[in-house]
Amino acid sequence: MMLRIRELCRPLSPGAQCRPGQPRFEGPLGAAIETGRTRLLVLGGLFFLAFALVGGRLIDVTLLKSSADPKRMAAKAAGDSEGGRERSRGEVADANGELLATNIVTWSLYADPKMVIDPEKTAVRLVRLFPELDPGDLAEKLKVSEKRFVWLRRHLTPKEYQEVIAQGLPGIGARKDRRRVYPHGPLGAHIVGYADVDNHGIAGIERQFDGRLKRGDRITLSLDLRVQHVLREELAAAMKRHGAIGAMGTILDVRTGEVVALVSLPEFDPHDPGRASEDGRFNRVTLGTYEMGSTFKILNTAMALDSGIATLEKRYDARFPLKHGKFAIKDYHGKGRWLTVAETFQYSSNIASAKMALEAGTPRQRAFMGRAGMLKPVGIELPEVGAPLYPRDWKPLNTITIAFGHGLSVTPLHLASAVAGIINDGKRAPVTLIKRDPKEPIAYVPVVSAKTSAEMRALMRLVVEKGTGRRAEAPGYFVGGKTGTADKSAGKKGYRRNTRISSFVGAFPMNAPRYVVLVMVDEPKASAETPEATGGVVAAPVVREVVLKAAPLLGVLPAENTSEAPDDKKAKPAKPAAKPAARPSGRTERAATE
Repeated sequence: MMLRIRELCRPLSPGAQCRPGQPRFEGPLGAAIETGRTRLLVLGGLFFLAFALVGGRLIDVTLLKSSADPKRMAAKAAGDSEGGRERSRGEVADANGELLATNIVTWSLYADPKMVIDPEKTAVRLVRLFPELDPGDLAEKLKVSEKRFVWLRRHLTPKEYQEVIAQGLPGIGARKDRRRVYPHGPLGAHIVGYADVDNHGIAGIERQFDGRLKRGDRITLSLDLRVQHVLREELAAAMKRHGAIGAMGTILDVRTGEVVALVSLPEFDPHDPGRASEDGRFNRVTLGTYEMGSTFKILNTAMALDSGIATLEKRYDARFPLKHGKFAIKDYHGKGRWLTVAETFQYSSNIASAKMALEAGTPRQRAFMGRAGMLKPVGIELPEVGAPLYPRDWKPLNTITIAFGHGLSVTPLHLASAVAGIINDGKRAPVTLIKRDPKEPIAYVPVVSAKTSAEMRALMRLVVEKGTGRRAEAPGYFVGGKTGTADKSAGKKGYRRNTRISSFVGAFPMNAPRYVVLVMVDEPKASAETPEATGGVVAAPVVREVVLKAAPLLGVLPAENTSEAPDDKKAKPAKPAAKPAARPSGRTERAATE
């Protein structure tokens, strides 16, 4: 049968010429072809609609997905802001690039309760893998609720992750996560601090620089991990040797104010801070405030010399206790005679130091303590910083006791910073835990004159050569310093006997000071070997060992001639005065310090 085709003419517009149109088939076969064409058009439209729906759903899943989706909730809970894209918290390193805090990739287990078929059975199977989980609590979490996401267990090991996947539990999933790790554990924990399970900074540098670390910035500290290890080991040994309840210490760069080492014992593991005691998490160096005892005589003597009220040769009567009201100030192993300023410092006389402070006057003493940084918190990059405790109404009695380190409580870092400023030609550098750029200028705070600084260096060297700090001598390093032994305060009841803090603050080499070393041992016990648990017996030997072991690491080599005197002119004790008269007895309410 012949099929006839007729071409239609379709007008473009009314009155316009025609253009060829589509062909039209005539007859039964033509009708069938037209019907098929219509069906194809309808089918094409349906396919177009289907693809449009799929595309819309794809856009919804990838860009507009609801925050209730369990996978997105997992990403959000883990700190990912862009739908599951991993963000790495920045690293913390020491001055030599050694990592103190970094990240590892782990897997974390979560559940979508609406997808869990049998909560009780699922809970039992999970508890078999993780016995520390409570089956009752776990089943409760897995029951159908409004929640689409709950964490079950964070930071799985690769083996644990494989075991969970092998279970094939409906509604149970795992996602990549990042765990904060501290390669050196407790070493430096009070500085670095720690982050929580979601990598939010909770303490230390982790908290102080939480924003920068979340952005992925690397924080480089001034800390030298090698020196940190030396200081920690020596402090731990001293604690054990003397049965102490704690110990603390720090090493500062005199010229830059950088903290090279900072140790507080007892310590804690930053991977599991919840198991540490409150005492272990407490940073004694930056947060604890203490009456520093005779180490404060460095400040008192520097004040007197710098103000011009005293010279190294000026004498003070230390034959009898100094009485003030109902109080009587005595010396610990006093000489019972007139003492020069040099001898006052060398033999650590409370009586002569107090008279020196009274002569300087209360306003001058308070002003000097302010310049030395003793009246406000140390501006270090840590959230755990203690504020000094000093008398609001600064009376003559306060002036007396502050002269030998009582009545004004500061952190160990306060003292180390002040001493660094006094011996650094009288210029105090702001303390910092961040490695300084050598090109950036340092905003020094003037404390004393260069002349006073030189005199104090000589006096501190004298204490180690011939005074109470002989055990701090490290051959070749010209160590200088000052001992301190302070009874601990009991509040309004006065001071607790036989519960003291023994300390030594030193520096080396005294002819050109580079580093300050402060060591404090909390409540050392007397023994047959150490019948007197004083700063000179307990803390000074620790400084000696730290200097001998840490100085070479810091690039400070010993001098060949260890008997060679420092460049600064030494302060020499004056000749003894006439035979002392008998000393009257008197009541002593203030702690006697070494």
